[in-house]
Amino acid sequence: MAAKFGRSVVFPAGSLTGSSLYGGLSLARPALAARLASGSGSPLPEMPPCDFKPRAYEGYSYDKTKQLRKEHLNPGMTLTFYSRPVLIHQGYMQWLFDHEGKRYLDLFAGIVTVSVGHCHPKVTARAQDQLSRLWHTTNIYMHPNVHEYAEKLTARLPGNLKVVYFTNSGSEANDLALLMARLYTGAFDIVSLRNSFHGGSPYVLGLTGISAFKFPFPCSFGMQQVDCPDVFRGPWGGANCRDSLGQTPRNCDCSEGQCVAADKYAQHARETIVGSCPGKMAAFIYEPLQGSAGVVQPPRTYFKQMFEVVRERGGLCISDEVQSGFGRLGTHFWGFEAHGVVPDIVTMAKGMGNGIPMGAVITTPEVAETMGRAVHFNTFGGNPVACAIGSAVLDVIDEDRLQENSRKVGEVFMKELIKLREEFEVVGDVRGKGLMIGVEMVKNKSTKEPLPVGDLLEKFKDHGVLVGKGANGSSFRFSPPLCFTEEDVAFAVGAFRKVLLERN
Repeated sequence: MAAKFGRSVVFPAGSLTGSSLYGGLSLARPALAARLASGSGSPLPEMPPCDFKPRAYEGYSYDKTKQLRKEHLNPGMTLTFYSRPVLIHQGYMQWLFDHEGKRYLDLFAGIVTVSVGHCHPKVTARAQDQLSRLWHTTNIYMHPNVHEYAEKLTARLPGNLKVVYFTNSGSEANDLALLMARLYTGAFDIVSLRNSFHGGSPYVLGLTGISAFKFPFPCSFGMQQVDCPDVFRGPWGGANCRDSLGQTPRNCDCSEGQCVAADKYAQHARETIVGSCPGKMAAFIYEPLQGSAGVVQPPRTYFKQMFEVVRERGGLCISDEVQSGFGRLGTHFWGFEAHGVVPDIVTMAKGMGNGIPMGAVITTPEVAETMGRAVHFNTFGGNPVACAIGSAVLDVIDEDRLQENSRKVGEVFMKELIKLREEFEVVGDVRGKGLMIGVEMVKNKSTKEPLPVGDLLEKFKDHGVLVGKGANGSSFRFSPPLCFTEEDVAFAVGAFRKVLLERN
C-alpha cells in the first residue's frame, strides 16, 4: 500500500483541513493555521500528531555514548551543530526520535539524503526482502537488480544519457566524472564555482570552493574556479533573477526575457576561463543550487550561457545532482532541467538511496567508452541490496506523488518564510525551489552583515525542529524528506517565529 504523503492541502480561510494521512498524521488543525494567520507567533504551535510509536531505547547511556564518540571517532566524524548533541534512536517518515523518546521534525533529512521518508514502509519491505535473498555478489556475474535499476534510472534522463556507473557516494561519483571527462576530451583543466561543494575526497576537494572544507595541502592541479553567481551577495543581481518565489530586494531594470546579472556573471566566467585555462578544457562542474553554501541560487539563464562558454572550448558539462535531484525541486526531477540545459554527465547520490550509501555517474555511450581503456571496478557499486532500495525509491516518488508534493508544499513553505523576511530585520534572504530552501540571516538588511545562526539552531532543536546550516555559518537550510506536509510547514514556521522572537 502506497503512503499518501503526496496529498497536499491549502490554508483555506485561515484553517487547515484535509484527510488523514498514512501513519496517522491528520491535517485537521484549524487552530494551528489560525495562529500563523494571526501573526502573533508567541506560543509554540502544537506539533502535528503522529501515531507511530518508537521502540524503547536500550543502547548505551547518553554520557557513555558521548564519551565513546570523543575517544573512538575520528574528529572528521564528530561535527555537530549543538552544545548537547541529539542522540537519535529511531526515525519514521519526516520524524526522528531521540533516546528519551522526544520527537523532532526533521528539516535536514540527514543532510538532504532521506528523500521519501525515514524507514518508508515500502522501501523497508523491499530492502528486507532482498536481504533475505542475496546481500552481495560482484559485477563479474550478472544479477537482475543492477540491470533492472539501470534501465529504470536512465529512463529518467533526457537524450543520450543512458549509461550508468554505480558508486557508493557523491564524492566518488564526482571523482569518477572528472576522470571520464579528462579521458574523453584529452584535456586536463576543470572549472567549478566558488561556494561549491562537490565532495570530500582529495581529488574533488580542489573543485570545492568553501574554505571550511579545505585542508592545507595541494589538491587543485588543473582546477579553476569562477565567481559564484550569488544575486544576494554578489556584485550583480536583481529582483527577478531567480527561478523562485524568493527574490532579492535589489532593483531590477532588465527588459522581459533579459537578465543583466546572468550576462555579467557569465562574461566574467568567460574571461577567467580564457585567462586561466589552455585552449581546450576538460569540463565544467556545477550544482544547480549550491546546497552546502546555503542553497545559493544563480540567475535563470546563467547555466545556458556557461554551457556555451565551456563547449566552445571543447569541454564537457557535469551536473552535480547529489542534493538537487530526485524530484526535490518540485518542478523538475533533475535540477539541470529547471535551467533548460542537458549536460554531458550527471552525478547523483544521497536521495537516490534514501539513506543507503549509493551514488551514480550517468553519461552518454561515447563518454562511457573511455572506462574500457583500463581495468576499473567498484566492489560495492550496484550491489543487489542498494539497487533494490534505489528502485523502490523511484517507485515511491511516483506512487506517493512526492515530486508534486515537493512543489506544492515547497511553495507554501516559501511564502510563509517570505512573510518572516518581511516581518523580521534579521531575515535577509529567502531562496530555493521545492523542498530545497535557504534562509540567510543578517544583522540588518542595509549592511547585510552576516548573523551567525549557531544559537538559533539550538533553540530550533529545543522546540523540536532539526534544521541544517550553510557553510557560511549564517544560513539555515530547510531540506526535509519529500513527504513533508503543509501542517509540518505551519509547525516549522511557527517554531521559526518563536525562535526569532526569543532572540529579540
